[in-house]
Parts: sequence; C-alpha cells; structure tokens
Amino acid sequence: MASPMRLLGHLLMGVVLLVAAAWGSAALWFDGPAARPLAGLLVAAYVLATLVMLVRVRPMRRAYVGALVLFAVLLGWWLSIAPSNDRNWQPEVARLAYADIDGDRVTVHNIRNFDYRSETDFTPAWYDKTFDVSKLESVDLVAVYWMGPAIAHTIMSFGFAGGDHIAFSIETRKEAGEAYSTVKGFFKQYELYYVVADERDVIRVRSNYRKDPPEDVYVYRLRAPVENGRRIFLEYIKRINNLKGQPEFYNTLTDNCTTGIWMNTRVNPGHPALSWKILASGYVPEYLHEASRLAPGTSFDELQRKAHINARAQAADQAADFSRRIRVGIPGMDVPTNTPGQ
Repeated sequence: MASPMRLLGHLLMGVVLLVAAAWGSAALWFDGPAARPLAGLLVAAYVLATLVMLVRVRPMRRAYVGALVLFAVLLGWWLSIAPSNDRNWQPEVARLAYADIDGDRVTVHNIRNFDYRSETDFTPAWYDKTFDVSKLESVDLVAVYWMGPAIAHTIMSFGFAGGDHIAFSIETRKEAGEAYSTVKGFFKQYELYYVVADERDVIRVRSNYRKDPPEDVYVYRLRAPVENGRRIFLEYIKRINNLKGQPEFYNTLTDNCTTGIWMNTRVNPGHPALSWKILASGYVPEYLHEASRLAPGTSFDELQRKAHINARAQAADQAADFSRRIRVGIPGMDVPTNTPGQ
C-alpha cells in the first residue's frame, strides 16, 4: 500500500500535468495552425500522447518525466513565436506612434485624431506635435466601464500649459477582421499597442459613439508631484519608441491596459503598491482615492458622480476645447480657462 506522502506526490503531479495539458492544448488551439481541423488534430494528438505516456509507461516517475518533456517541447515551440509590426492591421492601429527627444522638447509622431461619425464609420487622421516636458501640469486617469464595476479600461492623459493634452491607451493591436477575446489575450494572439491620441479621439469615441454596449467614462485628476508626472510621461515615450523597434505581445493578465500603467509608474519612488484592485481594474480609482491620490477631502461617491463625463463629452463633441469642457465641475481639476484646438 502506497504511503500517504507518495499518494500526495502523485496527486500533486497529477494536478501539475492536468494544468500543463490544459494550457498546452489551449496554446496549440489558439497559436497553432490557422486551419481549425489541423489545430484540433494537434490538440487531440498532444492530449492522447500525454495519456498514453501516463497509462502505459512504468515506473510512474518515468511516465511523469516523459509527459513533462512532451510539455517542454510544446512550451519551447510556443516561446519561439515572435511578435511582428508587419501585419494587415485595422485602420485604428495602422500606425505606430514614436517620438524624437531634444532636451525637454518631445516631438510625438502619429498622434491619432480620427473624425468619428459612429464607432465603425470614421475618417482616419494623424498628426505630429511637440510637447515641452517642463510645462507638463497635470496627469489624469480615465476609467471606462461597460460590464459592471469590476472591469474598466484605463487611460493616462497628460496635460500641458496652454491646455494641450495627449492620452495613452494600452490596447491590443488587432488585424483586419479580428475581434478582441479576453481568453485569446492570454496567448500570443495580439501585439501590444500604445494608442497615442488626442482626447477628442480616444475619449470621445467611448463617451459619444460606442453604443453596443454603451460605455461610461470617468476622468480623475491624480495628486502627485509634477516631477513624477514628467517621469511617467517620459517612460511612456520610452515604451512607444521601444515598441516601434521591438514589438511585444499583449497579455490579458500581465501586460494589459492597467498593469501596463502600473509598470510605467514604477519609474517613480513611492509608486502605488500592487493590489488586487489593480488586477480588478474597475476598482483602481477607488484604490487611488483610498491612498489620497484623488481629490482629498471629497468622498469617493461624490467624486465618482462628478467625474462621469459622458453628458459633457456629448455636448462638447468636436469642440476645440473638448478637453476643458469635459473637466468642468470635477473636484481637483484646476482646469485652464482655454484649450486651443490642435
């Protein structure tokens, strides 16, 4: 009769191999051949080979080693899949932003500013603009909800003297005809993409034009030394330049819209600690408010109510001072009196 420790060892190894087989099967299905019958055949072959190994090979430790070697071969193949900047991209992600740095002057190329008539009907437009980092005045967090309070898409927006704003949204770079899937995002299905955009694009498309489902947009002013904001801005610039030279894959858990923001904030001392409220991205504003980083002295319920900008964004729509108008009445926003058009 097997000892309790041996039984426990077999149980733990069984769990490890089950998880490995499930992950390997998913990797073959999502990242394997585009032909679905062939991908399905490979999944079946992998699972069958693992089962045969465990049932037929003895002693069991040899079967375990064989199954793990089989998984290691599959993992080696998966790790060899490389990202690319050369695909048939959807128009919203067709261009990569990048920047030239000359002292405090940062010239950002390919800032997106589409003219939307609906979410899917638009006129593409891109522009270049030079920002003086020494004149950065504010950093705002934009949180976008469409499926309850726990999940949000988060965007960072940087404000400069004179009312200029530039927003960074970490997203998937989808190919023509491709749709987003949370499950696919755990595998190598999407390249990582930093949308660098005018607020009249990246905020307005969400507040004014997305209807299925509709999205609720909130804007919060972050309370921190302006030097921290400048370091984060330059970290974003570093990231977009790196991605132009060396593409990376998006990952639903480890490198998404919110964990990407958190990783960029690590350039600053005293950055927010990693929390489950960062992983459950919808709670990020509440987490920051608890840390006194959003409008101290205002309750979170009141702040959230006033930070909801959909009505103001719909009223402003294509106005040149869109960025100013959406911030009117939000606690903590020392909004400039004029936001010139770009």
